[in-house]
Amino acid sequence: MNPSLFDVFELFGDWRGPAIGLMDLDAFFASVEQLDHPEWRGKPVIVGGLPGERGVVSTASYEARPFGVHSAMPSAQAMRLCPHAIWTHGHFDRYREMSAQVMAILADETPYVDQVSIDEAFFDITPGRYSRENPIDIVRRISSRVSELGITCSIGLGPNKTVAKIASDRDKPRGLTIVPPGTEASFLEPLPVRAMSGIGSSAEEALHRVGIRTLGQLAAAPLARLSPIFGINAEAMRQRAAGREVSAVSAIDAPDDVKSVSNERTFAHDLTDRADIEAALALLGESVGRRLRRKGLAGHTVTIKVHYAYGKGRSAQRRLPHPTDDENIFVAAARDLLDRVWSEGQPVRLLGIGVSGFATAEPVQTDLFCEVDERGAVASDRRGLSVAVDRVRERFGADAVGFGRAARFGDDLVRPDKYLGQNKPRD
Repeated sequence: MNPSLFDVFELFGDWRGPAIGLMDLDAFFASVEQLDHPEWRGKPVIVGGLPGERGVVSTASYEARPFGVHSAMPSAQAMRLCPHAIWTHGHFDRYREMSAQVMAILADETPYVDQVSIDEAFFDITPGRYSRENPIDIVRRISSRVSELGITCSIGLGPNKTVAKIASDRDKPRGLTIVPPGTEASFLEPLPVRAMSGIGSSAEEALHRVGIRTLGQLAAAPLARLSPIFGINAEAMRQRAAGREVSAVSAIDAPDDVKSVSNERTFAHDLTDRADIEAALALLGESVGRRLRRKGLAGHTVTIKVHYAYGKGRSAQRRLPHPTDDENIFVAAARDLLDRVWSEGQPVRLLGIGVSGFATAEPVQTDLFCEVDERGAVASDRRGLSVAVDRVRERFGADAVGFGRAARFGDDLVRPDKYLGQNKPRD
């Protein structure tokens, strides 16, 4: 974290104003390869096409970068710079799997997330928009939870997307740079113009020719000097350089277009006992139920996914006789589905649960233990407890309350709605 700005914030007090974060996964592809190949940790790893194939570097681990290797470099050049590097073509299904787990962490913290690439996303944690929690506490928790997956991220936090993006690049890897409201101009002022997205090599050269080398100089430049370079975007670029951009982060999974709500986790240690697997399903279901209720959705179909080894697994689904957002109902159905995809003693590496089928509900016949709401959705007599837990967590944080089943996983599960058995950092 940028210490001087953080000290300013500690004296400043509560965060007042927009809080936009940008999370960038550190050397993502290479970090996942090192996670899956512990013997590669601490060694230079390059993901990309091999030199003999006229390939390019997709990602280089931080151990390879001191040799001058970077993304988009021709593989032949990277081989000359770092001949002892470990090369791999990459495993993109695995990267997408890990990316989904990271993005779900953000979704647990705020519904306002803009994913811009497989390893990068903006998120809005403005106090009062969704949570009353201090934004710094939230980004610290996000960073910690990503680390528990076995990879790391760098986060920038500021009052808009431009500041957040630049801040995320300031301190890599494992960086956490905070730019509190009111300090954005002083943060941006001394930085080179190339630090701001949208300014490439050609624009940088043009700015240098008119004597503009820093963002502070760009913010103070007259439009007549900037218009030949940026055209109609000149004023917008000047506002961004001054830290005055107003950013919007839309809510993810709007009810109009969401197809399913799901949660899946890779475990640090394979699960082989049915009681452990059922407990894991229940904990994953808590998060799914919470997100369904947050979005006002109730689904007809429950799906489970089980992976025994990377790339090897099965899934099964069941249509419920009624829609629901109550994990006490759809997790029970998920437990019944286990017999279709899992045999006693079979090691489980990854487990997932999802709810889909959000079409308008039809009239349903219920029993003595269920009730129907105005949507036609059915709930158990325990749904009220789930709603109460939702409210406590939203007000006081996800650690505020949990269920006893979480204790079954010991150190593999620190907080009640957190990803189960995440691969622990090996350093």
